[in-house]
Amino acid sequence: MKNDLFSPIQLGDLTLNNRIVMPPMTRSRAKNGCANAMMAEYYAQRAEAGLIISEGTQISQLGQGYAWTPGIYTPDQIQGWKLVTDAVHAKGGKIFAQLWHVGRVTHPSNTGGIQPISSSEQAAKNVTVFIDEANQPNFVDTVLPRAMTQDDIEHVKAEFHQAALNALEAGFDGVELHAANGYLVNQFIDSEANLRDDEYGGSTENRLRFLGEVVDQLVAVVGKDRVGVRLAPFTCLNGTIDSDPDTTYIEAAKLLNSKGIAYIHIAEVDWDDAPDTPESFKKNLRKAFDQTIILAGKYNPEKAQLALEQGYADMVAFGRPFISNPDLVSRIKHQYPLTAHNPETLFGGDEKGLTDYATYQ
Repeated sequence: MKNDLFSPIQLGDLTLNNRIVMPPMTRSRAKNGCANAMMAEYYAQRAEAGLIISEGTQISQLGQGYAWTPGIYTPDQIQGWKLVTDAVHAKGGKIFAQLWHVGRVTHPSNTGGIQPISSSEQAAKNVTVFIDEANQPNFVDTVLPRAMTQDDIEHVKAEFHQAALNALEAGFDGVELHAANGYLVNQFIDSEANLRDDEYGGSTENRLRFLGEVVDQLVAVVGKDRVGVRLAPFTCLNGTIDSDPDTTYIEAAKLLNSKGIAYIHIAEVDWDDAPDTPESFKKNLRKAFDQTIILAGKYNPEKAQLALEQGYADMVAFGRPFISNPDLVSRIKHQYPLTAHNPETLFGGDEKGLTDYATYQ
């Protein structure tokens, strides 16, 4: 079968060994904000994936939403990520950096005491983030952000530009823009989070403007063949809701198609009782975007294979299964049973629950 999970695929100018993706998953093991040897081992263990996308990596301190997540804006952080990319490449893997600015989804404890920024002066309601309180995680409510000025917008675009340069220096094969799950770019896209009345607010075209301009910054550095974008049309995470997600996100796909980027990565709703992404949306997405589409959320091998055969996806990401199955690609290929993850060790801590999951014997 030509498009099975194990057939190679061309992603831009990269040839990937299979169509199984390890998506970005926050693990909060970077106590000093730098990727480290423990994280390098974790990613290298999973280098069988056709593509690894790193955990969300903040482009500035103001872009940090949670304690102990890694950044990519200082020389030490670049060197930390070089440990990771060298380890993945030594195993024959490919890895993109997910570039992240959380916008309003944070607390001054994580931003050096600075008030967060967003598209609008509107807090993320009923959203908590975790902070480091005397080396222990503590969940606190987000705070009211200030609306970004034009100078702020230009400054953040420049930070994304620099982060892409830093990702290349760190040895990443490409970058993915985190425009999903209620973070900063998503706060511009979704109508209920964007209350602006300038050229960045109001119409769908205006709300997508910041997305397009940030993508232009990344393409200018790494080239369109090495840029992906993650979107979450229907998740409503972290307080962002769009009044017409079908229209908004098909228009986003058309915009990204015009930029010629390598892929769109759709984060689908993945909690147990949530509805599936409408099939009509997947059909329209396929018509709107010519390059690679990655789908993520609630996929098992059978459902993933069906998505490939239907043409809705070119690659499929498996999140939690990759946490507890470092050899997930082999397990799927040989139909070996999967190990369940321990939810108690997802965030923070040490090697336990990160690098100590066994391969199948």
